[in-house]
Amino acid sequence: MQNFTFHNPVRMEFGKGKEKNIGKYMAETGAKRALIVYGSERVRKSGLLGEAEDALRAEGIEFAELGGVKSNPVLSKVREGITAAREFRADSVLAIGGGSVLDSCKAIAAGALYEGDVWDFFVGKSPAKALKIYDIMTLAATGSEMNSGGVVTNEATKQKFALDAPCLFPTVSVVNPELQSTVTREYLVYSASDIIAHSIEGYFTASDQPALINGYIETNIKTVMRTTEILLANPADYEARAEFAWAATMALNGLTYVGTAGYSYPNHMIEHAMGAITDCAHGAGLSVVMPAWMKWYKNRNLAQFERFAREIFALEGADAGIDALKAWFEKIGTPTKLVQVGVSETNEAEIIALAAKYAQSWGGKELYTVSNLKQIFDLAR
Repeated sequence: MQNFTFHNPVRMEFGKGKEKNIGKYMAETGAKRALIVYGSERVRKSGLLGEAEDALRAEGIEFAELGGVKSNPVLSKVREGITAAREFRADSVLAIGGGSVLDSCKAIAAGALYEGDVWDFFVGKSPAKALKIYDIMTLAATGSEMNSGGVVTNEATKQKFALDAPCLFPTVSVVNPELQSTVTREYLVYSASDIIAHSIEGYFTASDQPALINGYIETNIKTVMRTTEILLANPADYEARAEFAWAATMALNGLTYVGTAGYSYPNHMIEHAMGAITDCAHGAGLSVVMPAWMKWYKNRNLAQFERFAREIFALEGADAGIDALKAWFEKIGTPTKLVQVGVSETNEAEIIALAAKYAQSWGGKELYTVSNLKQIFDLAR
């Protein structure tokens, strides 16, 4: 196990009815003027937005609102949010929604206190300060509620990039699994794919991977698979919903990388290029990329792929495990072929070229060349 520093300052408030206390949580931690950010009007129709507004009023917290954040959040909406936060003189942001809303809030929180263009934080510069960040999560997938990163697409340049800094950890995150029970079947299975992708990146690519972390990741993946099947049959099952939500958080809060070394995020790198061009749902793109990448990469870490097959599916052989994962994706109804996520003969070359360009900054430029990426895409047909 490698030396490591682990620091995660997020206060998690998990469970039924916790969203009713959001005003109290924010007041306790010094928030006085909040920009509430959300996606669709679904949160208003459900009553959740009104409930949050009442909770803030009860604590004397003033607020303004910004709706319309889309899945695969975009830079133009972030810039709109920065302007709104500055005009309102916000000291905090409250995200109500899924990872797209929270990722947008992180960028807004950083950009509101920065004199330059917020895109600087996606292309090398790190924010030193940000508004306080709070969230009420209505979708379990990205783990953004307990990490310091966020992803946004620059529509003008077709770059889907991330920002990350210690000041972007949420102050308080609220996860009530009951609020996630109305998630569509499609987004449930896309979320399962996303969580599994977060789990396997280091698992398969790390040059040093402790056995303890292997076991932790495998348990998380099996939990996601088990609870996904339960929720597809019965979306109202609270225990399954709660375990699924917590598995999403645990997959990307830093614990899966404790004591590891030499890992990378190739599946996310490739999907970010795919999503930037096709605007496909992130989890849908990942379920296409993962089995193909695994087939292509397996011989570089064969023992780990054999372990995956054995521990996750009780099968022998790397290919058997990869085929079983692809079959499970097909069983739950998330895509496994390029054509299903809008990749075609007209845009594939552009996506591959963009992914190869991403590799210059993500790492692995020698490995993820246009030629090698083409081989991966050929395995995803």
